[in-house]
Amino acid sequence: MAEPRPDSAPACEYLNVHEDAVAQVLAALPDDETLYDLSELFRVFGDSTRIKILYVLFESELCVFSSRVGDIARLLNLTQSAVSHQLRILKASNLVRFRREGKTVFYSLDDDHVRSVLALGMEHVLEK
Repeated sequence: MAEPRPDSAPACEYLNVHEDAVAQVLAALPDDETLYDLSELFRVFGDSTRIKILYVLFESELCVFSSRVGDIARLLNLTQSAVSHQLRILKASNLVRFRREGKTVFYSLDDDHVRSVLALGMEHVLEK
């Protein structure tokens, strides 16, 4: 027997009332593998160091390896090793890309989708 809901919680009186809506949602629901991939993408965004790296790359393409300390490491007060580790994760998730000029490696956001996710996330956080 179902427990009664508090007066403030809406409840459907009949299970079949929203058949059209349920059918529409089920038709639009991505398969489990796609949802898993999306979940993994958002997991990558769940680390503040990676967010910092993405945010500095939001502003400009920057270098990580050179004969001097890399821009990203210096900006974030991190070791090049720590930055490299996080960049490997970001690259594997297709969130950043790189290009080489001699011994220097420059990183940037992979595409405008990454830029949009960061911008929308920041907008959401700042409106509260």
